[in-house]
Formats: sequence, C-alpha cells, structure tokens
Amino acid sequence: MPDTGAMQIAPLPAPVRPDPVRDRWTDRMRLAIAEAALATATGDVPVGALVLGPDGTVIGRGHNEREAIGDPTAHAEMVAIRQAAEKVGEWRLGGCTLVVTLEPCTMCAGAIVLSRLDRVVYGALDEKAGATGSLFDVVRDRRLNHRPEVIPGVLAEECAEQLRAFFDTQR
Repeated sequence: MPDTGAMQIAPLPAPVRPDPVRDRWTDRMRLAIAEAALATATGDVPVGALVLGPDGTVIGRGHNEREAIGDPTAHAEMVAIRQAAEKVGEWRLGGCTLVVTLEPCTMCAGAIVLSRLDRVVYGALDEKAGATGSLFDVVRDRRLNHRPEVIPGVLAEECAEQLRAFFDTQR
C-alpha cells in the first residue's frame, strides 16, 4: 500500500492522577522493597518492612528470615517491630508507622495492634493469609482496644511483581 503521507499518532496514555493518600508513602515503600530483596539470599520470601518513628525516620527494618534462622515468627514485620521497640526502649510504638511490602498476616496484625502502631501502609494484597483487609481485618476489629489506620496498595504492582518473580524461580 502506498504511503499517503497521513501521520499516524498513537493515543497518549491516560494521565496518572495524584493520590494524596498513597503518594506520600512511595519513597518509604521503595526502601521496604529494597529490604525485601535481601530475603532472597537465604531462600526466604521477599517481604520487607520498616517502622518509621513519629518524625518519619526509620527506627526498625526487617525482611523475612524464617528460613535464615529457622524461626516461624521471623516475618519482616515482626523483625522490624522488635528492632523499633528496642530502639525506642519500650514495647509501645504509638506515633509510629509500619510500611510493609505485603499485607500482614494474622500473627503480624496481632503484633501491630499490641505494639500500638498508629498506621500500617502496605503494598500487595495477600488474598490467602492477609489480615488487614483482604481475608481478615484483625487490625480494625472494633472489639480490640487499638485500631491503627490502614493504607493499602502503595506500589502494589511493584510489590506483587517482586513476589511473583521469586515464586517463578521456585517452580
């Protein structure tokens, strides 16, 4: 077919709309994603977590270490919460925020409530074991004495892709 000289213009991608709730957490989530990458060296599932102090500084960090140390409770959230409590010098983490690449499980959700964290920010949903909104919603159960704010879906696709890539190598 001869060239008619008509210019073909591809449609522009839809503009990305600002998300004032989630956008403020993307830099911290990228740090958690980098922390998650450390887990794969020991064959652990790549989940990373940070605890931010009231001023936004990192006071705890962790990645899954279940395989590395043979401890079923060594989830990224638990490691980060323990480190933050040690740094603060007490178990109460009021004013603090947990940033984690995967929705916390029931064990970690219990630790979030018991440590009095103010907020949980997570990336990918865990439809099989999630306890902060998908399968269960432990942290917002009205019967409990503490209910942190939950901000789901921060860099969800990047967090999910990191997990998918890991499990693809396991098959």
